[in-house]
Amino acid sequence: MVLLGHHDYGPVSMGDTGELGRGQKTYDFGTVRGRWLRLEGPEDVVALMDAEDSDAGAQGVVAVVRDAGATFLGPIFADLAGVVCTGGTIRSHIGIISREYRIPGLIAMEFTITDASEPADGTLVEMDASGEDGVLRLLTP
Repeated sequence: MVLLGHHDYGPVSMGDTGELGRGQKTYDFGTVRGRWLRLEGPEDVVALMDAEDSDAGAQGVVAVVRDAGATFLGPIFADLAGVVCTGGTIRSHIGIISREYRIPGLIAMEFTITDASEPADGTLVEMDASGEDGVLRLLTP
């Protein structure tokens, strides 16, 4: 099953994908695609909410956070395509909320690439929960 999240670009035909990282999946959500966006705090969420009037907003976003608490995501959580947290466990706040609200999540995600930097905001990524670990992949058009 491929879920494409809440976005306007519909099914995206992608070429080869490269694994970026692995983490604990919050539930078996299948495969989800969205655009990578690092969010550091409430000010980033407010800016994203302000952008919702411009057809951007949180729809189709795979939010990337460091803090497993990440309560600042509350106002946009239901609109996200997914959430990636580089800390915590599936028992942390963000893991529980992700599972209960059925928003795909990868928690305690560690980058498996050592020679590249984090994707730029807006890069299309895929979250895959079809295996034992959750996998994050970079999509190439």
